[in-house]
Amino acid sequence: MDTSTNNPEESRNSEESRFNIASLLTQAVRQNPDKLAVVNKRGPDCLGRTKLSYAQLDEDSNLLARGLLNSPLQIGDRVVVMVPQGPDFFVVIFGLFKAGLVPVMVDPGMGLKRMLSCLAEAKPQGLVGTKLAHMASLIMPRYFAGIKHRVTLGRTFFWGGDSLAALLTRSGPAENAEPAPTLADDPAAVLFTSGATGPAKGTIYTHSMFRAQVKLIDETFALGKDGADLSTFPLFSLFTSALGLTAVIPNMNPAKPGSADPKKIIQTINEEKCTSIFASPALLMRLAGYVKDNDLKFPTLNRAISAGAPIQPQAAIDFAKAMAPGAKLSTPYGATEGMPLTSIDVGEIAEVRGMTEQGFGMCVGRPLPGHKMAVIPLTDSPMNSFSERQILPMGEVGEFVASGPVVALEYFERPKETEMSLVKGPDQKTWRRMGDCGWQDAQGRMWFCGRKSQRVVSGKTVYFTISCEAIFNNHPKVKRSALVGVETPDKTKPVMIIEPMERMTPKQWAVLVEELRALGRSNPRTMSIESFLSHPGFPVDIRHNAKINREKLAKWANVKIHKVLPVE
Repeated sequence: MDTSTNNPEESRNSEESRFNIASLLTQAVRQNPDKLAVVNKRGPDCLGRTKLSYAQLDEDSNLLARGLLNSPLQIGDRVVVMVPQGPDFFVVIFGLFKAGLVPVMVDPGMGLKRMLSCLAEAKPQGLVGTKLAHMASLIMPRYFAGIKHRVTLGRTFFWGGDSLAALLTRSGPAENAEPAPTLADDPAAVLFTSGATGPAKGTIYTHSMFRAQVKLIDETFALGKDGADLSTFPLFSLFTSALGLTAVIPNMNPAKPGSADPKKIIQTINEEKCTSIFASPALLMRLAGYVKDNDLKFPTLNRAISAGAPIQPQAAIDFAKAMAPGAKLSTPYGATEGMPLTSIDVGEIAEVRGMTEQGFGMCVGRPLPGHKMAVIPLTDSPMNSFSERQILPMGEVGEFVASGPVVALEYFERPKETEMSLVKGPDQKTWRRMGDCGWQDAQGRMWFCGRKSQRVVSGKTVYFTISCEAIFNNHPKVKRSALVGVETPDKTKPVMIIEPMERMTPKQWAVLVEELRALGRSNPRTMSIESFLSHPGFPVDIRHNAKINREKLAKWANVKIHKVLPVE
């Protein structure tokens, strides 16, 4: 006889279904309350502190949660977070989690217009931010129409609400010390994509998805419970707190990692004896060049993770050489909608480097435990499902699809985009279409060839960005290259935009173009690419400063090329 309940409400409230990601912080506090949770090199928090122990972070986030629960906000409400990285950021995020509220994270660097569009789409009920953020919300009220409570870093003015400092210094014990009894499948946060290759979309993270990420990061990268992590990316730094590590915040602008001062970063790593670092490829390449030129070492650094865009193999190799003996450098693959899905270590990157340089794509490793990936035929149309027979054979380029506990299954208030991005797999589970092109090899490794939306289709030939660009990046005078399509009366024409290592005269550029054409003709993937443009400095994504904004370059090229090159 089946004794299971058919009452959905009873099932929702079972012990197994209840989980709040903030409970991982409380576990870390019980294990080591005096350990430093945050060390901030950027400056003091709202109470003048540059360091927080786990006990202090727990207490402060409890106090904030108490204040928020005594406000007009209710469990499940969305709260925009516009707080710079540092101790305040950690307190705010975990305070919101504990109160059962849903942080909404938007990159301020994406530009005012796009950021406001994201905020309006999120329909927030609360705002925690700097004075500038609150002033902006009053100047442009239609983007913040539903705000019913505010918390300010610093003094509150005519907009009312609470100051964060006041909430953290109110007398009396912090009530509701245990996190709100949220369900594992309840929304925990809305994280907006960077919008680097399309409109920024709010990805719904559940508490169970966060839990799966923490577990996967712990098992995959073995960061250790006693270490200190140099946290250069705000969202990843939250995982360090859930894992019981010390998050060291360097004195840099996290929105511009590619412009960070390598000397300051390296000094912080060595002063704080950091054992791990998460860095975008732009920052890692900057650090790798500096340590190589100055023959420097990181004696305490035994784990490095770089993600956000393809990394240059030589930069990864150079950085790994400066780390502690036996250290590991890994680069995982994923997206806001699912991270990490695969991972590859620097040793394997070095082994397959020759294939990458010959245009086979960037090897991103094998799917991580509990996750599946496959390659299906390329199409820009919706797909309801795919069968086992539709999975492409090894070596054939198609679109990546993925499933597993870290894969998000919904965009906020975007049902069409959600439907377009999901597909039912042969296992009858929901898979996510990643929007990336690539293939799988005989060893089960995935090879990334470029974004699907950025591929160039010229007649019957399809050109993939990462594959084609690698050929021209082999030239010593090329810093970066970018493949785009330019419209002609007959078809789309593949054009390679080059960012030279240094400024060139017209004569020098003409010589380089002939050398690049010869290089392109030597590889079947690029033998038909004959048009080249020089660009002084590529636009890149605002989150990692590493993804080339080919959409912007394509618009620039379509104007430029008709003026300087004949249209065939």
